[in-house]
Amino acid sequence: MRLATELRRLREAADLTSRQAAALLGVSPTQITHIESGLAGVSEERLRRLASHYVCTDEEFIDALVAMATDRTRGWWEEYRGLLPTSFLDLSELDHHATSHREVSIVYVPGLLQTEDYARAVFSSRTPQLTSEEVELRVRHRMTRQERITSCDVVIHEAALRIRVGDRRVARAQLAHLVTLSEADGITLRVVPFDLDCFSGASSAMTYLGGTVPKLDTVVRDVPHGSAFIDSEAQLRVFGTRFRKVEEVSLDPARSRDFIHRLAKEL
Repeated sequence: MRLATELRRLREAADLTSRQAAALLGVSPTQITHIESGLAGVSEERLRRLASHYVCTDEEFIDALVAMATDRTRGWWEEYRGLLPTSFLDLSELDHHATSHREVSIVYVPGLLQTEDYARAVFSSRTPQLTSEEVELRVRHRMTRQERITSCDVVIHEAALRIRVGDRRVARAQLAHLVTLSEADGITLRVVPFDLDCFSGASSAMTYLGGTVPKLDTVVRDVPHGSAFIDSEAQLRVFGTRFRKVEEVSLDPARSRDFIHRLAKEL
């Protein structure tokens, strides 16, 4: 779907209709429509011809699109197809291809850093209520996703650390887990405390996933019906700026670790 979106954007930037693009490629307009809606794939040869017709000279970007078009990966997430909402699978596939993971969390501890009991408490609180089987499927998926992420930069607001989605035991174990993770290679964990003056980043909760080229970055945000995937260049710039601003006002990793440790002792 992302490949389809990018090819449509290139055509529109070239000010060509789908009928004109089809004529240049020597195919039917229906085939262009199917490619741009994700209903049909496109070969490397045809993709490069389209890029040429669209006067796209960004070779690194074209190569990245070719890699997307020719990728035949069947990842671990495929075992959940038909069992979990598509957004779970899409996020796992994004994880697989991402070159970087950045996250801002305001209300919940990020999924990548949750303990099993914390994740279970999160999914058990959903409305409408999930069955126990649905909850366990989601927990298992989340734990497997965690195993495959080796690095991430995370900023967590103190609210997420204090809100108890489970009982005191679950909360204490989650904080202890964060302290341990904060010392792990590849993980940078920062905290935004309540007593910070003029904090305007409360609406900045996001997962920002770096693509193989910046144009293929993706922002994921939680919405009432699941997850929203944002990929327009303008919005990516906005959320990239938001992340940097929230990161700038957060405590450094060492002070953040001490902060979480103090919260755990208060429980």
